[in-house]
Amino acid sequence: MASFQNQAVLTYNGQTTTSNITTGEIVEVLSATKTALRDTYDAAGKVTYVYSMNNSGATAYNNLQWEDDLGAYALASGLDVVPLTYVEDSLQYYVNGVLQPVPQITATNPLQVSGISVPANGNAMLIYEADINTYAPLEVGSLITNTAVLSDTNRITPVSASETITIEETPVLSISKALSPTTVTENGQVTYTFTIQNTGNIEADEQANVVVSDLFNPVLNNIVVTYNTGTLPTTSYSYDEETGLFSTNNGVITVPAASFAQSDTGEWQITPGVTTISVTGTI
Repeated sequence: MASFQNQAVLTYNGQTTTSNITTGEIVEVLSATKTALRDTYDAAGKVTYVYSMNNSGATAYNNLQWEDDLGAYALASGLDVVPLTYVEDSLQYYVNGVLQPVPQITATNPLQVSGISVPANGNAMLIYEADINTYAPLEVGSLITNTAVLSDTNRITPVSASETITIEETPVLSISKALSPTTVTENGQVTYTFTIQNTGNIEADEQANVVVSDLFNPVLNNIVVTYNTGTLPTTSYSYDEETGLFSTNNGVITVPAASFAQSDTGEWQITPGVTTISVTGTI
């Protein structure tokens, strides 16, 4: 609720006198909330936002403007970067729960929309999606706060609403497999190398129960398994020389967290944590 004051001035015969000061209050009837359908985010993910507007007054508001900063933040250098990218054609506009034609999008960075109406004693809603881009921080404890503001040229106090989402703290693993040599004589020796990468911000530790399994065809004999720089004991894996089925035991394999660095331009680079397993045997 905003207050205002007024005082009149009376002049006559070269004299001046003032009135008493009157004080009034403006009851703000427009309110807004902003909600993310997920309260966490991950690299290259997507977030759906809902901006809800409510009008408790007896007069409709038309042709309002709306702007979302898409989480913009300043680097130490003073450069502003934006961690969210509006997903084209994702905007939906509802009035009193009824889907309406999409209002005019005048800019996408920041996201700006014009021609919004909120009926008397009614509500309106904007729903839209944003991609997580390379300017989004990924380290443990990181967050994105974005703010949207509803306004017009002179009739209302701008109505602001913000939402904060936090980085998901989890390992994100991928695996690749290599064979050396790719051409081998009968009864020759080959090595399968498994490279596991973690682009997540926490370690895949024993509790993650990482298991590497493979069905070697042709079957390998007399296998030796290495884990990073050391030999993996036979008690840490199982191998069936009849079927060629190999599997590490639960919790034996761990993969370190990735490391993150932000460039001078604000983009985040990911250096994955890496674990390597090799299985050598004769065909």
